Amino acid sequence: MYIESKADSLNGSARIGRVTFSKTMRTLYYRGRSFQSLKGAGFKENYLDTKTNEPFWISGPRRDGQDRLYVSNLPVEIDDDVREEYWTEIRKQPARKSQRHT
Repeated sequence: MYIESKADSLNGSARIGRVTFSKTMRTLYYRGRSFQSLKGAGFKENYLDTKTNEPFWISGPRRDGQDRLYVSNLPVEIDDDVREEYWTEIRKQPARKSQRHT
């Protein structure tokens, strides 16, 4: 999934990483944090961190790499455990599978 913090600005720090979902699909988990869906009620964010209430934009990664909600040239970090899958299966660019950011 694409995970971008919206706490400080429209273009916050962002990552591509593997998440897990609760049985109801309303909560997702990433790196020891849990995020509650805003069910369409958010403005420029769609999830909140359940402990800090920090806003996030979380979505599936896009094939064209334009994952940010707003256009930016800031890099997007890619977690090591999903990097090869991201470049080969999603972006269809296996030659880039060692790159750690978009």
